[in-house]
Amino acid sequence: MNAERTASPRDPGTAPEAGPGTPPEIPRTAARGAARTAVVTGAGSGIGRAVALELLHEGWSVALAGRREEPLRETADLAARQAGEPVAERAGPGGGPGDGPAVGERTLCVPTDVSAPDDVAALFAAARERFGPLGLLFNNAGTFGPGGVPVEDLPYDAWRHVVDTNLNGAFLCAQAAFRQMKEQEPQGGRIINNGSVSAHAPRPHSVAYTATKHALTGLTKSLSLDGRPYRIAVGQIDIGNAATDMTARMRSGILQAGGETAVEPVMDVADVARTVRHMAELPLEANVQFATVLATAMPYIGRG
Repeated sequence: MNAERTASPRDPGTAPEAGPGTPPEIPRTAARGAARTAVVTGAGSGIGRAVALELLHEGWSVALAGRREEPLRETADLAARQAGEPVAERAGPGGGPGDGPAVGERTLCVPTDVSAPDDVAALFAAARERFGPLGLLFNNAGTFGPGGVPVEDLPYDAWRHVVDTNLNGAFLCAQAAFRQMKEQEPQGGRIINNGSVSAHAPRPHSVAYTATKHALTGLTKSLSLDGRPYRIAVGQIDIGNAATDMTARMRSGILQAGGETAVEPVMDVADVARTVRHMAELPLEANVQFATVLATAMPYIGRG
């Protein structure tokens, strides 16, 4: 179910004639012609769930990806309940186009390990078969890894798991989205990578997480450059202290750069979701390259 955004009554049907030296105006009907379909990774909880719910609420079709099917189903069912619709009866994995009400028809659950190339290929194939052209990838799946472990004690397997999920998984999903967006008609789409304020200022004992988030910034910049010829816009959102299960320790006290432990403020994850949707719904001729959204009083500016 693909829906295209249409111009408002205030939008001119044609661009006015440009004067000497003035670039022609881009008609907003053309600028907003991208498909309103999305793949959201890590959609079974936290920021991924909040973004998926926001997009579904605003009429997007969304493929929900995550390691375990049950949390993805919970996200899909929550979206239906929020829309005042009955929870759909589902005959099997992934459901089907006629398996439920409007939100159910716009939701697809695809259990996916983003670090596994075959899983990622299957995810994007399923999304394409169900929804057609891809408008958005929200590259969100990630893990912090073992918390509070000094670098000298961090097991290699733990390091590798964080790198595989946060960096390799983001690359594989971006690569799959890039391929589809380049070949589809109309050409183009948007990728939004979930970075972190740790891409700018690390916390103590966060070497694997911080290294991958720095690397993700490089991935964002390279993809943004390489996507220009194909109308593929790539940006990044760096988030600080959104209230999710992953940040629960902020509210009980977390190690600070000076060695003390302190409680940190958090913000509503819905504010992150609205920011992602704003980025996603820009015309492809405009891009938020980097956005930082954080709890106002968290110790980030001046950290250390």
